[in-house]
Amino acid sequence: MRLEHPTAVRVCHWLAALAIAVLVASGLEVFAAFPSFGEKIPQQDLFTPPAFARLGGWLGGALQWHLTFAWLFLGSGLTYAIYQAASGNYRQVLFARADVRGLWPMVRHYFFFGPRPAQSETYNPLQKLAYTTALALGALLATTGLALYKPVQLSGLVWAFGGLRFTRVWHFAAMTGLLGFIPGHLIMVVLHGWSNFAGMWTGGRERAGRAGQAGREELAS
Repeated sequence: MRLEHPTAVRVCHWLAALAIAVLVASGLEVFAAFPSFGEKIPQQDLFTPPAFARLGGWLGGALQWHLTFAWLFLGSGLTYAIYQAASGNYRQVLFARADVRGLWPMVRHYFFFGPRPAQSETYNPLQKLAYTTALALGALLATTGLALYKPVQLSGLVWAFGGLRFTRVWHFAAMTGLLGFIPGHLIMVVLHGWSNFAGMWTGGRERAGRAGQAGREELAS
């Protein structure tokens, strides 16, 4: 038996959530120092982030917050990836080819009030697609962030993203996409009940491995 949400996953989840909150606020302060993705021709700002949403007070202060919590985000992400790969737990999160046929039934259930499909795994195909997309966006966010942090040393990476200007665009787009994931994630938590949310703190209910589950099904038959 093992927990539905292992300890390593829970710790990384909450550390990443804290890091993202600080990175967004400090990143808006950094962006406010030069609120454009081009050469500002015409000379006007793309948009000015509201002061209440920014952290750092000025460019230097924002960069200190941003870089500190960027390492927390990167560290928790790498720890999560290593644990998932080593434990085989990634199978319950990552979207696979076999999940494609289950997408439409879940979309029909959530958005068109169709019947709830039978579920044998921890996450349904729609959740797995959302989580896989969020992980990809997190990887893009970390990669573009490193390129912006060391643009000379990582000039090849900057070039791959289309130059420093487009690296900023990719970085901003990745964070925007990750923020877009959060409301849907929270809605799923609400739809699946309090126990689902509490499980990310306590570990949730224990579940058997595939061998154990197969054994129970054989006995039941």
